[in-house]
Amino acid sequence: MKILVTGSSGHLGEALVRVLKGTDHDVIGVDLVRSDFTNEVGSIVDRQFVKRCLDGVEAVLHTATLQKPEVATHSRQSFIETNVTGTLNLLEEAVAAGAKRFIFTSTTSVFGRALMPPGGAPAVWVTEELRPVPKNIYGATKAAAEDLCELTRLDHGLACLVLRTSRFFPEADDNGELRLAYDDANLKANEFLHRRVDLEDVVSAHLLALEKAESIGFGRYIISSTTPFTRCDLSKLRKDAPRVVKRLFPDYEEEYASRGWKMFPSIDRVYDNEKARNDLGWRPQYDFRRVLDCLKAGGDPRSPIAQAVGSKRAARSKRQD
Repeated sequence: MKILVTGSSGHLGEALVRVLKGTDHDVIGVDLVRSDFTNEVGSIVDRQFVKRCLDGVEAVLHTATLQKPEVATHSRQSFIETNVTGTLNLLEEAVAAGAKRFIFTSTTSVFGRALMPPGGAPAVWVTEELRPVPKNIYGATKAAAEDLCELTRLDHGLACLVLRTSRFFPEADDNGELRLAYDDANLKANEFLHRRVDLEDVVSAHLLALEKAESIGFGRYIISSTTPFTRCDLSKLRKDAPRVVKRLFPDYEEEYASRGWKMFPSIDRVYDNEKARNDLGWRPQYDFRRVLDCLKAGGDPRSPIAQAVGSKRAARSKRQD
């Protein structure tokens, strides 16, 4: 199968190309930034470029995007052009080319303000049924692109699956207060409890979505590590998260103390990946238990592919949008 991967010089795009190159598929990587994993350099905003790249393509893995940290450096119009117009170009040219499958990498950021419970309220249990409430132009444009995928399925029959990924980037958190309060590795380890996923698991979700797309037709899925929490924990998580974590992982305190780490005092949302596990047959391997065991063994809790891909900060800073 001939597969187009957009954003092939980015974290997920590179990881997908790395894995797909080891298969019988014919893979084409597209990005604004040159790399060993990009065959065609250009913008998805350029309709003719997109049309040329989609010639003979049977499936699209669309990971290219302007991301949340770029809200501070790019105009709203730039987000609309890349995240909305670029996605529309790909969808329409995929239909014209006779492609059968389209996997769109979205984000849990589409939920926006719906992830922010008022003071005293329990943490939010986040499923695909939660109604998004825009918080910034990034989330608004990704939500609009999701709707374009659904519209294209309804109008043209193109199988489109939307994967709402939680955090998998290795760069430092964009929240300055959190950067000051926590060691970076500490912060990321904590997030595996409720809002982070390893790159290897994101890749496996995309490949399963590729397999299942035609039988499902259209669907939105949360792609995040499997949380140890249940809905019964939501009130306690908001009030005293360390106590809940200690109940589930009695060994975490000693390991954290040896590193000078600390748990979040409060957790305000929990991502539930049950629908992706049920519909896609997805079995994420990296969760808080695995992270904790790796730390205790003196290993790196990141997957091999996450370590190989590494950070993309330098490449992103050179991007010309």
